[in-house]
Amino acid sequence: RTSLFFPGGKKPMPNFRMIERHYFRDQLQRSYDFTFGFCIPGSTNSWEAIYPLPELSGEMKDDMTSSPYEMRSDSFYFVDNKLVMHNKSAYCFAE
Repeated sequence: RTSLFFPGGKKPMPNFRMIERHYFRDQLQRSYDFTFGFCIPGSTNSWEAIYPLPELSGEMKDDMTSSPYEMRSDSFYFVDNKLVMHNKSAYCFAE
């Protein structure tokens, strides 16, 4: 599940899109591609997506909880097919 709240800038944002990739130990685990469409200048926007996650084996769960910050993600934001922002995150899972 992903929830985003973001303000629109001073200019229109046509074809707003986010690509999100999740890696564990530098190996791609999942990739998502979300299209928001058009965002009005000066607007406040919210967006939520519920999507399936792959089943994790017990071994993978153990690896993830015993390896803090080895799970990482990259989020790429595009406006009209031009990259405008790139965020990187690292995660620490605990039982």
